[in-house]
Order: sequence, then C-alpha cells, then structure tokens
Amino acid sequence: MNASLFQLEGKSALVVGGGQGMGESTAKFLARAGCGVAVADVVKERADRVASAVAGLGQPSTSIVGDVLDDAQACEIVERADSELGGLDVLVTIVGQASFNSVLDMTPEQWDHDQRRNLRYFFITAREVARSLIARGKSGAMVCIASVGGLQSAPNHASYGAAKAGLLNLVRTMAVEWAPHNIWVNAIAPGSIITPRIPDTPERMERTRQGPIPAKRLGTSDEVGKAALFLVSDLASYVTGHTLSVDGGWMAAYLLGIPNIPAAR
Repeated sequence: MNASLFQLEGKSALVVGGGQGMGESTAKFLARAGCGVAVADVVKERADRVASAVAGLGQPSTSIVGDVLDDAQACEIVERADSELGGLDVLVTIVGQASFNSVLDMTPEQWDHDQRRNLRYFFITAREVARSLIARGKSGAMVCIASVGGLQSAPNHASYGAAKAGLLNLVRTMAVEWAPHNIWVNAIAPGSIITPRIPDTPERMERTRQGPIPAKRLGTSDEVGKAALFLVSDLASYVTGHTLSVDGGWMAAYLLGIPNIPAAR
C-alpha cells in the first residue's frame, strides 16, 4: 500500500465497533495508511487484540471498552480517544443490528432499541468528535456504516430499515452543517457481507448465487474497510454527504432479470 496516497500519516482515528469484522478491517487499513487508531468495543479482549495489531503495524493505538448505546459512555469514549491520541481527525462507526418482526407484531421497545443501536449513537459520537475538531480548528472526516436496508424497504425488520434511512439523512445534514469547518461526513451501505456474526455457509452461498446480487457472491469485511479508508482519506477530499453502496451491484439490479435480446442481424 502506498500510504502517501491517502494523506493520513500522523493522523488519529476512532473506530467504534472496531474489535471484529468490518471494524477490525477498517482499523487495520487505517493503520497501514499511517493513521493511529483508538479501537472501541464492548468486549475488552476484542479491542485489545485489534489495538495490538495496529501497534504491530507501527502506529499509535489504544483500546477502549465501552457501550456507545449509553449516551454518557459514548461521550466518554470520544473524550478518551481524543485525549490518548492527541486529538482525533477521523471517526468510523460500525455498530448496528436488527430486530426481526413484522410491523404488526413489533413492540415500541423493539422500535426504540433499534433506533438507539442504529441511529442515536452516531448522533452522539459524531457530535462530540465534531465539537473537538471545531474547537481545535481542525478538518476531519467521518464515516458510518449504514445498510442497503436504509435504501429500500425492510420487510420484517422495519425498525432497522427506518433507523438506517434516518442515519443516511443525518449524514447529509451533518455534511451540510459541518462543511464550512472542513469536516466531511459520509456513509457506507453494505449489502450481504461475511462477518463473525453472520458467517458464510454453503446454504447462504447458494441463496446468494440464486438471489438478486449481480456479483453472485457475498462481500467481505475487507471490502467495506477499503471503502471506509477511501472516504476518510485525501482521495475523497471533495466528497461529503454521500452514501457509497458496497453491495456487489444489489441496488443497481434489475429485479425482473436481464432480458433476452435477439441477436442483431
């Protein structure tokens, strides 16, 4: 990797949910690009392991244990990362999960929980990072992991889809409000990705081959991490308020299939 392309040398990032999967991949790509990384996770062993990997790549690192679904802890995580790395330049958040239920059967408690773990935490963490950047007169970049579920309907997980759609709107609003401060805010909408929580299986592979994804395969955590690296780097220095789908062409697919076209005569 040619780290100079990204212009991240000497900068510092907080990766929330960085202890595994897409967060781990993002933390390691940032480190390879010359960025120090604070790895925040709810599980200490995961945070410590990834922080050690960042240190092994020659970059400053720290592990932080906390739950960003708690507003006070979210603020404390940002404050500690900011302090221990000497000021944050980058925020990447990889937190989210869905409750599966029909709208008719969904409870208000399920709805509220999905809003907190897919939307509210980003409002808190991004606000705190932006306040620090503005107070220090520094530019910065933020990326949140959303979902293709926020770009289309979300049958049987409506609260998740609504939260992710709200997240994309929040990203656009933050981008507009903070652009005068040179703070860029973008989102990534992954499709079907192999993660520790949702691993690859022969059954899942077969469903993917038969399903609507043009690439006919599942995505990897590294493919999401590479997109995050791009969006927080100098390569995306005039990109803000956007959502990048990392989905193998899923959102571009023609749902009726590729029509047969008679050969030209």
